[in-house]
Amino acid sequence: MKFAGVRKTSLVDFPDRVASVLFTPGCNLRCPYCHNWRIVVDPKPPFLNDEDALNLLEERKRFVDAVVVTGGEPTIHRELPRFLKRLKEGGFLVKLDTNGLNPAALEECLPLVDFVALDVKTSLRKYCSLGARNPENLNRSIEILKTGKVECEFRTTMVPGFVDKEDITEIGELVKGAKNLVLQQFVADDTLDKAFNTVEPYSALSIASFAESMKKYAENVTLRS
Repeated sequence: MKFAGVRKTSLVDFPDRVASVLFTPGCNLRCPYCHNWRIVVDPKPPFLNDEDALNLLEERKRFVDAVVVTGGEPTIHRELPRFLKRLKEGGFLVKLDTNGLNPAALEECLPLVDFVALDVKTSLRKYCSLGARNPENLNRSIEILKTGKVECEFRTTMVPGFVDKEDITEIGELVKGAKNLVLQQFVADDTLDKAFNTVEPYSALSIASFAESMKKYAENVTLRS
């Protein structure tokens, strides 16, 4: 297992926890508005191997009590379950961020994590525009989380053109019955497709309106900037 980067301390990536964040290289999507595109498209060394990552985390135990594994897309790495197991054995709370397109890997990881954040990026019909080969896999991952016991949230970044009025309704139907749904503001800066650097984000009022419409689908709807 290797990592393209680390954020030693984060107050926002794991709900109500101080965490360290590990970024895995590579992804099975090519979202044009991605901000982590450098580690997705052309990850470059130096990489942090799993032993060095574990040693670093052990040294920071007095500062953090949780670890977030994000990307890129962590579930494309076969070594992920083994690494998550070592984190749990080390006494850390563990959160996994995923796009949900690898439900088999997600299911294997669930016993080894305390929290999962799954990105529902748009309506299923638009996933091909993000490079998804089997977007229907997202449905399975959503159901795995909705019917499972691991705490989770579904997240949607409000990207104009990918999340419009029609899409938000379809996203609501996908996650219907979920406990937690988060709508995140899109930041037009340093995106994979430079055209998205000039896309005007939704206003706070528009996102609040979208959030109100999603309350019939999820128990808790949160806005996150």
